[in-house]
Amino acid sequence: MELTNLDFQQARIKQVLFKSRLRSVLYGVREPDPSLFSLAENPLGMWLQNTVKPKYGTSMPYQRLEQELQRMLRTGQQLVQQYQRGQLEESRAGLEQLDHHATIIEDLLQELEQLG
Repeated sequence: MELTNLDFQQARIKQVLFKSRLRSVLYGVREPDPSLFSLAENPLGMWLQNTVKPKYGTSMPYQRLEQELQRMLRTGQQLVQQYQRGQLEESRAGLEQLDHHATIIEDLLQELEQLG
């Protein structure tokens, strides 16, 4: 199966959705969902496993992308733990860390897109 520009756009949307859901948790709008931080249950992680890995699983951009997504999910989980301990401002300030992960993920998505 060939990956299209639309596939990569949808991946970018999945990443934005993760950040939006996390932000909602850190601002008390929604309860944290453990599946949000699971690579196997995260929408972007599922897309990587089911759609990208069969074609690009051995490539360096794919491997780095999966690792960076895991880092981003761990960071998000740590921010929620801070929030749950009452460290509201610290957890919200940590959202900047997610932007750093998101930038790296975007660069790696572009690398993968160019492989196709």
